[in-house]
Amino acid sequence: MTGAGAFNYINVLDKACDASWTRNSVISNNIANVDTPGFKRQDVHFEDYLMYEVGYTDSLDSQVAAADLDTLSATTYTDYATVSYRLDGNNVDIDTENSELAKNQIKYYTMLDSITQEFSRLKSVVKPS
Repeated sequence: MTGAGAFNYINVLDKACDASWTRNSVISNNIANVDTPGFKRQDVHFEDYLMYEVGYTDSLDSQVAAADLDTLSATTYTDYATVSYRLDGNNVDIDTENSELAKNQIKYYTMLDSITQEFSRLKSVVKPS
């Protein structure tokens, strides 16, 4: 992360990419354990944290600048630990996991594209004419 104010959006997007990367790993682990008796699916909690930091105002610029990046991180949790879809206690639905994986990959690549665009904007400002 970079401390300069010009990189505020990039820093927040970096945190979001980290959370998405973690979610990708968690979903892949869920898929790998689809046939493991007693396995409970896991997921990543991040979007609510992000909304708390930057989503409750009209001025996104000021909220992004004021975001506490040290507290903005993803947490992994066990989802529906008491619910099982099968007799062996496993609650992983392979179709749900595959669709969540695809959705997460789209989000990840969109955020990478946004970071690239932010750097392009910075580059165009710094570039001598």
